[in-house]
Amino acid sequence: MTPCSGVTLIELMLAIFIMSLLLALTLPSYSSWIQENQIRTVAESALNGLQSARDEAVKTNSLVTLTFNGTDWTVTPDNSTTVITQSSGNATQEPNATLQTSLNPITFNGLGQVSPPSTVTINITDPKGGNCLSASPPGTMRCLNIVVQSGGALRLCDPALPATNAQSCEAS
Repeated sequence: MTPCSGVTLIELMLAIFIMSLLLALTLPSYSSWIQENQIRTVAESALNGLQSARDEAVKTNSLVTLTFNGTDWTVTPDNSTTVITQSSGNATQEPNATLQTSLNPITFNGLGQVSPPSTVTINITDPKGGNCLSASPPGTMRCLNIVVQSGGALRLCDPALPATNAQSCEAS
């Protein structure tokens, strides 16, 4: 008789236990990664919308307005209902990320400046994910901001970083 080779029930149970343990250890990191990826996607989409509106205003030397509807946006020439560009539907693709802006809609003039002149801050967070690192009390999630200077300069920044870091919202 030849000896049987194979996996015993104990070996199989041990392998399943080890795989379950590894999965349990990596799941929180994976959830955090997904959450931060959704925030970054919405932030980059909003930044693209702002750049499109500013570029169109300069190109046509006229007022162009960007309007946020949740995390979606549209760019339209002033006094027109014709949509120039529209986002790809982040509200359905990134359901947990939210966008809050200090000014909506945002209008750019022919020089690419915000009209009327003001600094606009756009906060991108995930309220279902808890607090941002920069919040009080500090959380575990890395949120992002977009700062639109009255002169038209756009800046994607991380409010949790110290002012000495170039990616900080406080850095000059």
